[in-house]
Amino acid sequence: MLLDVTEYHADVYYSSQTGERVHAPFPAGVIDDVNYDGSIRAFLFLLNNDCCTSIDKSRQFLSGLTGGKLNISKGMVSRLSREFALKTEAERRAAYADMLLSPVMHTDCTNGRENGKGCQIYVCATPDGKALYFAREKKGHEGVKDTVTEDYQGILVHDHDRTFYNYGTDHQECLAHVLRYLKGSMDNEPDRTWNKDMHSLVQEMIHFRNGLQPSEELDPCKVSEFEERYRKILETARKEYENVPANDYYRDGYNLFLRIEKYMQNHLLFLHDLRVPATNNEAERLLRNYKRKQAQAVTFRSFESIDYLCQCMSMLVLMRLEEPENIFDRVSRIFG
Repeated sequence: MLLDVTEYHADVYYSSQTGERVHAPFPAGVIDDVNYDGSIRAFLFLLNNDCCTSIDKSRQFLSGLTGGKLNISKGMVSRLSREFALKTEAERRAAYADMLLSPVMHTDCTNGRENGKGCQIYVCATPDGKALYFAREKKGHEGVKDTVTEDYQGILVHDHDRTFYNYGTDHQECLAHVLRYLKGSMDNEPDRTWNKDMHSLVQEMIHFRNGLQPSEELDPCKVSEFEERYRKILETARKEYENVPANDYYRDGYNLFLRIEKYMQNHLLFLHDLRVPATNNEAERLLRNYKRKQAQAVTFRSFESIDYLCQCMSMLVLMRLEEPENIFDRVSRIFG
């Protein structure tokens, strides 16, 4: 870390008569400005945005690290995200264009908080590691607008947000979610058999797919067998709910049955195309990065600050893909 700072301090006083704040004038010829080396700004930027520490803790840590010689203002630290985002816009635009060419893409969203109000954080990610975050004030089509998903013409992997079915050319639903919902049905409807059988089948299909070598092709006979067992379990579910209808206390199991019956093709697409993963774990993992920052911040003061944070997180993902061992140096060079 290089420290190249010139800073001037003056005591601040408040007039007891007017309430105005006054301070002693700086020496003649002195400009009230401080220039920090790029490494200092990179250190604070990564500590606050990547390590998810608060602005105050970041300032305190740097002050302690320099023996109290460097006390950065909160305003300066908070402006780093905006500065970094504006300086890396071209790289993010290039990544956006590259992601549109990917045959498969993950997409998902999670809740954010801005000044006590809710907002949405969208993520788009391709299997080769590229990812972009987008801050949106609303969900649904308004949230998808101007994200990679809006213009994408490949296979989308997502959870059961039906908005996504209006984009892309084909869809794979996340089976990790399906397993979770089946487990809930097993816990709340222990007398039914279809949920246990479907849970075992989904696990078996994922295990079969994960066991294939990169050069190995899917066995059509095995895939047909899985599909036939899938249909038989759905028939069992239909009979069980006809004999003992779902009660008003718990209808999630019945709704899940209707969903996996209607969207069978989108649950089993991964058995027909080796490029398609069985889960949306890639997008889920990336959204956890934002959730950690949200948990630390609790709520952001403005939507603009969330937007800049998402742009910065996008760039950090892209940088780690290109230079995983030199993030600090790369960020330092960007700040200059």
